[in-house]
Amino acid sequence: MNFRHLPETIAYVRITQQSFPLGKIEGEVQAAEYQWQFQWHFCQKQLLVRPSLGKALIKEPLERFLERSDYQLEAGSDYTFTVRSKI
Repeated sequence: MNFRHLPETIAYVRITQQSFPLGKIEGEVQAAEYQWQFQWHFCQKQLLVRPSLGKALIKEPLERFLERSDYQLEAGSDYTFTVRSKI
C-alpha cells in the first residue's frame, strides 16, 4: 500500500496536566474543526475522550501517539501527529 496517496490530517495536542505518581496525563487534541479533552491513564493503558462527537475519528490514533510518547510529554507543551485519514 502506498501511504503517500492516503488522506492526512494533522492533530494538535496540548498537555494540560501530568502526574507520574497517579499515572495520568490530561490534555486537549484538535484536528480539523473538532476539539476533544482527554485523560490518558498510562499505567492501565486507558484513554478517555470527550465529547463523544467525532471521538471515533481520533481515539485510536491519539492512543497510538500517547503510547509512543507518554513519558516524553510535558505539561504546558504542544505536540502534533499525523492521522492517516481525512477528519
